[in-house]
Amino acid sequence: MAEPSFLTAVRESYDTVAADYLQRVPPPAEMDPLSRAMLAGFAELVRTAALGPVADLGCGPGRVTAHLAGLGVSAFGVDLSPKMIGLARRAYPNLRFTEGSMTALETRDGELGGILAWYSTHHTPPQWLPDVFAEFHRTLAPGGYLLWGDYAGDERLRPTHGYGRPVSYESYLLPLDRMVELLDRAGLVVTARLEQEPGGRVNRPHACLLARKPERP
Repeated sequence: MAEPSFLTAVRESYDTVAADYLQRVPPPAEMDPLSRAMLAGFAELVRTAALGPVADLGCGPGRVTAHLAGLGVSAFGVDLSPKMIGLARRAYPNLRFTEGSMTALETRDGELGGILAWYSTHHTPPQWLPDVFAEFHRTLAPGGYLLWGDYAGDERLRPTHGYGRPVSYESYLLPLDRMVELLDRAGLVVTARLEQEPGGRVNRPHACLLARKPERP
């Protein structure tokens, strides 16, 4: 079966920008306080529930994966880009990083105590999000948590350059209520939401959603 074209575009683009991304995107210590607080709360919840490891999906160079590990969470990273995975493995050789797509995770049913999707779903066309969120539901243990963070809006972006390099990916910004609806349809119940207006390095509205897979169907 042929790979969807958007996955090819994302992989090739992030292979192109990997080194520049590492230089331009701030590490977790330089995130805004509210985003760091959401990550810390998520880490505490999954650590306390003790249902399994956390998969950082779209982990890039692994900084946030390592941040979660520093918060006492058993975490591993998955990314489409081989070059991003190479950067992550070199920087954090004690952690596990694998190439893969969140559309078809190489993870057993109910294996994960948590999933982090941190600014990693906006390149996914909206018609593919039900498949992605179904994979999240499949791989989470009953009672497991999802923390989603990304840009919010109602816009399709077609940049020609990113991080100073040519790219071919697109971005799809959806209203937050629409994301909540899609998660709910996938069987993931949103328990907390944080919306932030543009500020600092971020020039678009962005948000976090904390969701949980019910313990019983």
